Amino acid sequence: MATEIHPTAIIEPGAELDEGVIVGAYAYVGPHVKITKGTQVMHHATIDGATTMGPDNEVHPYAYIGGKTHDMKYRGGVQGLTIGAGNVFREFTTVHCATAAGQMTRLNDHNLILAYSHIAHECQVGNHLVMSSHSALGGHVEVGDHVNIGWGVGVHQFCRIGDYAMVGAASKVVQDVPPYMISDGSPAGVRAPNKVGLERAGFSREEIVLIRRVFKVFYKEGLNRRQAAASLAAAGVDDTVIVTRFLDFLKTSERGLS
Repeated sequence: MATEIHPTAIIEPGAELDEGVIVGAYAYVGPHVKITKGTQVMHHATIDGATTMGPDNEVHPYAYIGGKTHDMKYRGGVQGLTIGAGNVFREFTTVHCATAAGQMTRLNDHNLILAYSHIAHECQVGNHLVMSSHSALGGHVEVGDHVNIGWGVGVHQFCRIGDYAMVGAASKVVQDVPPYMISDGSPAGVRAPNKVGLERAGFSREEIVLIRRVFKVFYKEGLNRRQAAASLAAAGVDDTVIVTRFLDFLKTSERGLS
């Protein structure tokens, strides 16, 4: 498949486009950008910065991928953004490059970033994120795999969202959201296991029952973290993959849990 570049598009000297890349009318591709085959940059979209984009991505009209960081520590230079395969950036989404050399903003594969959403400098995003419209990740946020972020969510800088978690619409996230859980509110707090999301992801009934047990021990029985972990150990479930993932997330939490 040949590369298709509309005559009104601007491809700066130095940009690298594989065969099979499609660039629409009035789109802009900056001089440090590398785009792999199968990616479509639609009309009026922009890709800039030191952005490397994998195969089969979609950049929709008026999206701005690879913009300069908002971080006031920025001291110049063209900094990095790495994007994997099969991501979709809908209209007016923005993804910013890192602030300084040696740092990187990173999105992995098959993430769906819906209209008017923003991903800031040095964010680390996993796979299969669904990020609803008008939501935003502050700088240095880490997002795991198979996460669902509702409409209008704001995630504070340096927060983390664990695998298979969901954040309800219009929530303000100021602490870490652990794996498997639904967090909601302003400030956001864990409300329940993400049962529907887990079922859709193929978790078994037994696994979901175990996740519900973890939720009750940590959020319903009045125990502190150490006591809750000891309770799971006493029940003989602390060495399962699910509980281990949950406990490892807790151990590395610096902002505390929502």
